Parts: sequence; structure tokens; C-alpha cells
Amino acid sequence: MIIEIDKNSGFCFGVVEAIRKAEETLQQQNVLYCLGDIVHNDSEVERLTLKGLITINHAQFFAMKDETVLLRAHGEPPLTYEYARQNNIRLIDATCPVVLKLQQRIRKGKESDKSEKTQFVIFGKKGHAEVNGLVGQTDGKAIVIENTHEIDKVDFTRPIELYSQTTKDLDGFHLLADELKKRAINVHVKIHDTVCRQVANRIPAIRKFSVRFGLIIFVSGLKSSNGKMLFDICHSVNSNSKFISSIEEIDKQWISDVDSVGICGATSTPKNLLEDVAEAVRQLAIEKFKKI
Repeated sequence: MIIEIDKNSGFCFGVVEAIRKAEETLQQQNVLYCLGDIVHNDSEVERLTLKGLITINHAQFFAMKDETVLLRAHGEPPLTYEYARQNNIRLIDATCPVVLKLQQRIRKGKESDKSEKTQFVIFGKKGHAEVNGLVGQTDGKAIVIENTHEIDKVDFTRPIELYSQTTKDLDGFHLLADELKKRAINVHVKIHDTVCRQVANRIPAIRKFSVRFGLIIFVSGLKSSNGKMLFDICHSVNSNSKFISSIEEIDKQWISDVDSVGICGATSTPKNLLEDVAEAVRQLAIEKFKKI
């Protein structure tokens, strides 16, 4: 049986850096708080928890003083930084450089809008940590749109600036941009393509990978919006695609009628987990052929 791991799957640069900063800090101190899951993968969060990383939510953060807190790759709104400054909280800022640059662009756009008539539209998932940080750059006034069905949230008599959550799909962004330009008559529409190319390039790569195998096992945490999006891409080109979060979810029946298995995952899926899944499939394949 052919068993292959997608070489393009695994942690993106921003996640790698956040984990590096967490581990580096935990070498110097026993406990480090992290505002939200450092990565949407339970096994990796558990590994770091054993090293002393404690995940907190925003309610817990806004009750803290005199602590050290890691900001994960998703980024945070200005209010988080201001609270830390006022309450002697040392921040380990692991905001992804791509996200940080996007925050700065949105903030600069808002500050330069002297008329205060421009609508700042963000193509993204409502409530997502990165999107919350982006909305915060506009004092909470940005309009979040998940798809073209929500386009009526926009007032087409006022100027529009469109940005995107970095991990959204490029095709969806272009579709929304085209629809905004089509609907806006005699109104200025400024399009900012802020989709991360490291993530966007995984879409064509994972399409090519998925069609090559009789079975695709996609590994991701359930909280990962990037994982859900990439799995949908896999399933669209290979209907025999299975989504799992752990090795225990692998069903031996999946490999009973296939001679090739491709293993891939999200930007929040650690390489070692992909390797563990590949080994588990390999052992099931050995059992299968022993019975033949």
C-alpha cells in the first residue's frame, strides 16, 4: 500500500514562531499564560500545557495583573495592549507578521479617513480571533462578511475598503471583491488583497495531492477554520476523504478497499501528528495483508 504525507501540510510560519516563543519563555520560567489556544490542535496544546503553558480566555485576562501573557499568532485588538500596559502585564507578542502588517494597514486606513464615511469591510469569519483583532483596529466599526450572501450589510452609497482575514480562500475573496465593485455605482471601492499566500498556495497544492489517492485522511483540530476549509477542498476533488482529529478516530474499514492513502492537514496540524497517523495506517495495512 502506498502511504504518503503531504509535504505542504503542517504548521505555517506564524504558528511555528508562536510555539517557539512559548517554549523559549518556558525555559526561563515555570508558567506562561496564553490568551486563547496557541494553536487549534488539542494534542499540541496538551504538549505545551505539560511544559507550563496555561490557556486563558479574555475574561480571565482582563482580571489579571503583574503576569506574563503570550499573544498567539492570530493577533489582538488595541484594547488588549492597553489593558496590559495599565496592569503591568508583560506581553510576549507572537502575532504573525502577516497579521500584524494587516492590522497596521487597516488602522492606517481608518486614521486617514477624515470624512469618517468609508466602510471598512472584512472578508472573514465572525468571532474568529484574527477577525476580532482586525475589527478592533477600526474601533469596532468594521463590517464582517463571511460570503456574498451577506453583501447587503454594505451601504452602497458610501466609499468601501475591502480587506480579508489572512486565512480565507483567495477565490472567495475575489468573488466578493467583484460583487462589491459591481454593486457600487459611482462609489469608490478600494480592494486590499490581504490573503496570506503561504495559506492560499496550499489550496491548489492540496487539490493536486488529494486526487492521487484512493483515500485521503485529513488531520485537523475541530476548532480550526483553516482546517475545515482545506478539508472541503480535499472532499471536493476526492469524495473518499475523511476528517480526523486523532489517531483513535481512524477506522480500519477505510483502508479495506484502497491501495493508496494520502495524509494531509491544516496550518495548525503538527508534522509529528501526521507522521503518527501515517504509522497507524501502515500498521493497519500490515494487518490487512496478513489476512489475505
